[in-house]
Amino acid sequence: MAVVEQYARARIVTEDDQRDEHCSVPVLLRHDPEDDPRSVRIALPDSREWTFPRSLLEQGLWAPAGTGEVRVWPCGRVQTVVEFHSARGVAVVQFETKSLLRFLRRTYTAVPATEMVHR
Repeated sequence: MAVVEQYARARIVTEDDQRDEHCSVPVLLRHDPEDDPRSVRIALPDSREWTFPRSLLEQGLWAPAGTGEVRVWPCGRVQTVVEFHSARGVAVVQFETKSLLRFLRRTYTAVPATEMVHR
């Protein structure tokens, strides 16, 4: 099974960050079926990474989802927000929903949801 990697442009806003929140940066979206077919990973440019259930990302495209370290929710018709909580603070990352949908489609091509049930 192939690893799915995709860069997506995103806006990042953090509590301790002084960068212009309107500047977009490349964020790595990754799905490695050999590591865990049920998970996706998001890597920010500052080397912070979060791994969380692929289903949480999918659910959050349509309605608020998640508790704890990772929360995802739609922001209007074309944006999705992913919020990460850690000891370093909170990072809020805003994506174009179509980028996340494209990534999810690619992950389901690599490992369909029905195949994960049988693992």
